[in-house]
Formats: sequence, structure tokens, C-alpha cells
Amino acid sequence: MAELLAQLSESVTTAQSVEELTRPLLEMLEAVTGLESTYLTSVDQAQGVQHVLYARNVGDLQIPEGLAVPWNDTLCKRALEEGRTFTDDVPGCWGDSGAARDLGIHTYVSKSVRMSNGALYGTLCAASKHARARTPETDRILTLFAFLIGQQVEREKLIQELVHANSQLAAAASTDQLTGLPNRRALVDALERLLAQGRRQQRGVHIAFVDLDGFKAINDTHGHDVGDQFLVAIAQRLQSTLRAEDMAARLGGDEFVVISLGLHAGDSAHTAQEVLGQRIVQATQGRFELQGASLDYAGASVGVTTITPDQNLGVEEALRAADRTMYQVKQARRNAQEALARAGGNVTQHTGNAE
Repeated sequence: MAELLAQLSESVTTAQSVEELTRPLLEMLEAVTGLESTYLTSVDQAQGVQHVLYARNVGDLQIPEGLAVPWNDTLCKRALEEGRTFTDDVPGCWGDSGAARDLGIHTYVSKSVRMSNGALYGTLCAASKHARARTPETDRILTLFAFLIGQQVEREKLIQELVHANSQLAAAASTDQLTGLPNRRALVDALERLLAQGRRQQRGVHIAFVDLDGFKAINDTHGHDVGDQFLVAIAQRLQSTLRAEDMAARLGGDEFVVISLGLHAGDSAHTAQEVLGQRIVQATQGRFELQGASLDYAGASVGVTTITPDQNLGVEEALRAADRTMYQVKQARRNAQEALARAGGNVTQHTGNAE
């Protein structure tokens, strides 16, 4: 018994999963009961199926892992309903059980494995083709092992729930709740990694700063709900222009940023800048059919800056450089519009027709 307790203590303290705990317990259960098959099952009562999760077989009786059987036809269910944890006369107790008859089971013990709220998880069982006497330790060991397994199952479930909750929190902390794009926090982290990659590979990093000209007028004319819809639509269009290695983020308000790994140092970045800028401008231009308004939008002001490895700029410096480039583009567009207006032109940033 002392050896059994030592083995039990080690198994309980070192197990990191239900399987790591269960397998040595099945071995100990076989030693205590003298039954050649010991196994743990899970029960899906909604589907009416019992699954053999882990099994230990040391004799003629073989209970295979992965076996799935109808729950209503199992010895486990009958034993549970009758409150019978042990029988050395299965044919006499449950002679109508086809599964027991096919397997030749003569002695059978089982204990339900339950959660702290009483919910049934499965059963811990032992069986033999031979008649085996009930030992004084059998009930105590079976009850203890079923309790320990139930605790481990619950612990794993809790850990999985915590991991899932943490993942959701991390995603929420790095996601713009309106558009679903990465937010400023996620952008800063991604840009920091991309700049470091650019320095390692001697490649430039393109940063496109996107400002939605006339966005305030959209809000003022059609309301903030339409304005929010417009932001979502812009985000979707930006996403559609990205390559696999690019990233678009909402910096805040009506400002977006697209980052992209560029050419190797020494190669001309001008063409790549133009291509990226044109892609983004074209994505933001055109008609937007929104709930409550239809907008014809002339496109955003987009300034693209390439940060080269030799500049060795940090994230905030790089973003400021891209912002300055965007402002120059915005000013040039404004000047062009004013010149056309003075010449009698009719330039409209956007038009909206309420539905």
C-alpha cells in the first residue's frame, strides 16, 4: 500500500493533463482490483454516445481506446442507474447486454466521474472475463481515482477557458472595435517588427498615411451613423488592396495607415511608393452605397514614405515622417482645388444623397 500511495502521490503532483493523470491511475486500478481491463470513458448524453478515452488491457479482455458505443446499451449506464459499483456476475445481472455477452465480461466495477456541479463527465471502469472477488480497497480506490480525474478534467477546462478569454482580451486590445482593423497599439507593434526586419534584410519599409478628406462634412451632412458606415467601408476596401505581407490599421478618427516591406537597400523605391499610393487612392475612390446615404467620394489624401535601413528611425518618428508626406499631398490637393475654384471649376470632394 505504501508503494501504491507513493506512486499515486507522484502521478497527482506531476500530471499536466487528464491523460497523464489517468494512465498511471489505470495501472494502479488494475493492481488493486486484479481486473485485466481498466478504462476511462466520457459520456455525451445529448448524443447518447459513450467514448473510451484511455484503456489498459493486460489479459484476454480488450477494451479498445477510441471505441464509441450507444450510451443506453452500456453496463456503465445500468450500473449508474442501479447504484451498483461492483458485480462478479455480469451474466446474472445484465444477461440481456449484447456488448457484455460479446466481450465475455464476468466481473465489472465502475464509478461515475463528475464535475463539481454534479454534471456527469464519464465513468472509470474495470472489467474481467473471470470472476474476481471484491476487495476492501476497491470501492475506496475507485472513488478516489474518479474524484481526482474529475478535478483534473475541471482544471483543464478552466485553463482552456482562461486561455480563450485571454486570447479574446488580447484581440480586443489590439483591434479597432468599429472597423475590425488593427488599432494604433497593434500598428505600433507590427511596425516595430517590420522596421527591425527591414534593417536585418537591408530593405525599406513603406508607410502609407491615409487621411479621409471631407470626412467631417459627411458626418455633418448625414450623421455619425453614416460616417461610421463610411469608415467601415473604407477599411474593407483597404483590406482588399493588401498583399499577404501588408497590414492596414486604423490610427484613429479618419486616419488609416498601411505598412509594407519594400525593396532591398540601393534599389529605387519611388516606383513602389507610387504603386502603393495609387492602389490605396483608387481603393478609396468611387461610390459608396451606405444605409441612409449614397456617396461619391473623390478619394483620400495618401502620403507614402519609405523608411530605409540607414535612417534607423523608431516607430513614432517613422509615422511622423509619413504624416508629413500625407500633409504635403493634402496641401497640394487643396491648392489644386482652390485654383480650379478660382478658375470657375466645380470640384466636389463628395456628394451625398439621403435615401
